[in-house]
Amino acid sequence: MTDTLKLRRASDVRVIALISLAHGSSHFFHLILPPMFPWLKAEFGFNYAELGLLMTIFFVVSCMVQAASGFLVDRIGARPVLLMGSGLLALAALFYSQSDSYFMLVIGAVIAGCGNGVFHPVDYTLINHKISPPNLPYAYSLHGVTGYIGWAAAPAFMVAVAAIADWRMAFISAAALEVLVLLILWLNRASLLDDVKARREESEASHLASNPGGAPMSTFGFLKLPMVWLCWIFLFLSMAATTGLQSFAPTALFKIYDIAVSSGNYYLTLMSLGGAGGMLLGGYLAAKLKVPERIVTICFTLNIILGLSIATGLVPVELIVIAFTMIGLGLGIAAPSRDLIIRSATPSRSSGRVYGIVYSGIDLGAALSPLIFGIFLDIGLPQLLFVGVALMQLMLILAGFKLVTITAAKSK
Repeated sequence: MTDTLKLRRASDVRVIALISLAHGSSHFFHLILPPMFPWLKAEFGFNYAELGLLMTIFFVVSCMVQAASGFLVDRIGARPVLLMGSGLLALAALFYSQSDSYFMLVIGAVIAGCGNGVFHPVDYTLINHKISPPNLPYAYSLHGVTGYIGWAAAPAFMVAVAAIADWRMAFISAAALEVLVLLILWLNRASLLDDVKARREESEASHLASNPGGAPMSTFGFLKLPMVWLCWIFLFLSMAATTGLQSFAPTALFKIYDIAVSSGNYYLTLMSLGGAGGMLLGGYLAAKLKVPERIVTICFTLNIILGLSIATGLVPVELIVIAFTMIGLGLGIAAPSRDLIIRSATPSRSSGRVYGIVYSGIDLGAALSPLIFGIFLDIGLPQLLFVGVALMQLMLILAGFKLVTITAAKSK
């Protein structure tokens, strides 16, 4: 290996590590509030509908900020936006810790949503412009793994601190962790520098190359591209299916199989761990096989079969734990291939504003999915949770093939 290749690989590793750390912290903050609901309910007497609304506020704000922050990434660069987002997450946790009313919790949720909304436009802009193409599948894989780790770590961390001290100290501790992440990002800020002017010129040159004789794309011109919205739908369905399981699988298992909710939460932990392990394997498979649409199809087909089998009661109770681990594994293996499909389908050398709009589908899926699936449980049809998730994954397979087909046609 030449010295140039060694330096390039070292740079890729450093950038991937920093971006993955930041991404993991954003997922950690997705779940610092829900574990504290019992403490907040006891302290203030809020009902669960009021507490659940805080998460809806968080994801709706994050969705709007994500769509807008991509334009900011294109104007001032990814690095300052990333540092700003990390700082806002720490500030939100401090707001939570000092709350003495529902209004203050709402303000904290808004601040947290603003902080969370910057990460995908920043992450994918840096990954797609600073990581060498052979290492992209591994970058997507590690980026996703740290997200799962953040999800898995937050409830355990928050409950442990609250049990030892109190809920206010749990939020203060979460803020301290994010300050540490911010310090690491600041000390390594040179690795996160992106050339905004060069990135803009690359994007314009790529657009002109694919549209000979055409005018440069306007600031909002990408919104007219059907591919952008098809990618948005793809990510919306992906997150809606995952969030549906995370939100209501324990309750649905209790109603279908009479499995204790505590055991159902344990199955969700195994699903998250399966997802993390699956992402590591998925990055390797995506790099070696180079058939992302087939990987996505196989994984989601198996998940559809497992989900429908659970809904109809065909899976023996003692095998539910294996089924949920396999579902997580499938979601994880598919994720790097999903991101490769998105990257291939979006305009070449896409800018932050494109990633901001496309990946805002994730937040809206997370915000709306619990509302829809919650209705199924309220009317006494828990089976429809798994049926609905299976239907979404079927639509994901179809959307993935449509994206690949259109991308292949454009490249000819």
